[in-house]
Amino acid sequence: MNPIPMTLKGAETLRAELNELKTVKRPRIIASIAEAREYGDLKENAEYHAAREEQGFCERRIQEIEAKLSNAQIIDITKIPKTNRIIFGSTVSIVNINTDEKFTYRIVGDDEADFKKNMISVNSPMARGLVGKKVNDITMINTPSGGIEYKIITIEYI
Repeated sequence: MNPIPMTLKGAETLRAELNELKTVKRPRIIASIAEAREYGDLKENAEYHAAREEQGFCERRIQEIEAKLSNAQIIDITKIPKTNRIIFGSTVSIVNINTDEKFTYRIVGDDEADFKKNMISVNSPMARGLVGKKVNDITMINTPSGGIEYKIITIEYI
């Protein structure tokens, strides 16, 4: 499996979710299954089937997180030499050349991406168009409505 790029904060978030699933949710589900078994006939026991389904979802998520963490390439942007180029983990301010609208994005791993928090996936078209660029470079980002030109204003390694 290919390495999965992830920021330090992203890895910590996944570890916290994994801990929550293993120490809180899994025991609660096991207790729900045990309680539902006491109701009798398992063929027509909706509580039992619902708890078993929830257990399946929980176990799959635990496996998914463990696989991601075992293949994670954790990148601490603060420890990488500053190259004055946009790289994974950097925070970038850009301006749309046509509208003068400004945006600030942080380039993160797929699991951390949250557009509402201005965190974009390294695999997104926007991030792919920005990575490797320097301040004052102009880049064309292909969108469903056509290409949009952006100028890089600042790059931060925070």
